[in-house]
Amino acid sequence: MERKEYSAGAVKHSFWFMEFRNEVKLLSEGKSFEAVKELCRTENIFAASTPDRAAQIFNTVSSRIKGMGDSFYPVFLKGDVSSQKIFNLAAVMANDTLFFDFVYDVIREKMIIGSNEYKPGDLNIFFKDKQLQSEKVAGWTDATIAKLGRNYKTFLFEAGMTDKGRDVRKIFKPILEPDMERWLADNDMEPIVKALSGVR
Repeated sequence: MERKEYSAGAVKHSFWFMEFRNEVKLLSEGKSFEAVKELCRTENIFAASTPDRAAQIFNTVSSRIKGMGDSFYPVFLKGDVSSQKIFNLAAVMANDTLFFDFVYDVIREKMIIGSNEYKPGDLNIFFKDKQLQSEKVAGWTDATIAKLGRNYKTFLFEAGMTDKGRDVRKIFKPILEPDMERWLADNDMEPIVKALSGVR
């Protein structure tokens, strides 16, 4: 699994599950990324509020899909909605190394020790550690870090991995479909399997 440079891009991103699913469906039917981009521009297929937002959604979702490669399309499309949401979460993790680290270092560890919840303090400790490890993260403003934390919580909630508690959030360990788990393992994404399954 490729580790990318840490990025605060997620402050502008959403989980975009429906958009991800629709784009995978179009690509699996033989459309090119360029053709999907044109549909975004001419037909606003992602129901974006502005053309700029449509372009941002397309670019981010396409980046997530390209990071997985096209061999996941049939595995994704035959899964139920809850499995597809976890697959989308895996694509977000593969595309955003800092978010992956959060799930791996915080959520996975919580599941390993048998804790079924995480608190705002867990996010604060995670970001403080990253600021010590990375000059880039150390240069981000408190507002950027706070927004990243909010979006990370939203990603996990929309994937079905947590509830929407105001402070403390319950963690729901996902059941990975065997085909999805096998695909992730076969495609150098074993760390994502461990992060989602809560195993060492």
